[in-house]
Amino acid sequence: MRYLLVEDNIELSEAVIKRLALDGHAVDHATTLSQAEDCLSAASYDLILLDVMLPDGDGRDFLARSRAHLETPVIVLTARSQVSDRVGALDQGADDYITKPFDFLELEARCRAVLRRRGGSARNEIALGDVIFDLLAGTLRHGDETLELRSREIRLLEVFARHPGQIMSKSQLMDRLFSYDTAVTENAIEVYVGRLRRRIDGIGLRIETVRGLGYRIETEVA
Repeated sequence: MRYLLVEDNIELSEAVIKRLALDGHAVDHATTLSQAEDCLSAASYDLILLDVMLPDGDGRDFLARSRAHLETPVIVLTARSQVSDRVGALDQGADDYITKPFDFLELEARCRAVLRRRGGSARNEIALGDVIFDLLAGTLRHGDETLELRSREIRLLEVFARHPGQIMSKSQLMDRLFSYDTAVTENAIEVYVGRLRRRIDGIGLRIETVRGLGYRIETEVA
């Protein structure tokens, strides 16, 4: 998934980006609200991590202004622990908040929870026909068989799973899987799709190539 981190603390930002990258997430980084606006005008994001106090303004004010047209879920990062501050962030449109300093495990859990709620699910699992995709464990279960996936395979399959039956172009997949500072071509998408195809072969799923348009995931009928 592709995240936007809006945070001016470089040390914290680098740590967050590194941690999320271990799970295969792509993270774009903005240090100001102006940079965040530029990112949002150029790309789509699955989740925004938004600091409160930034060099050019208050993240909560930015969120309140943006909510009229911004549907992307937002987790506010704040050093303020007062109940009124947290309530204010939620009332201004935040989907959740986390207080600094925070544990990375909690941050990851809150990201998963927000994405689950937006996807209408209460669990870290997506049913694809007879196959259960566990996003937290990074596994596919089909009958008595369990297949473990690598981080990039998990994120690629997650994109397909969250858009069942939808054709995803190579450019859309690039946008969902890679940040601005990652040099990648459409050939790389072909390689990743090919690897995932081989991994899921024989467990009730297949990735169909739609000539000239892209790819979509299909469930196989036994």
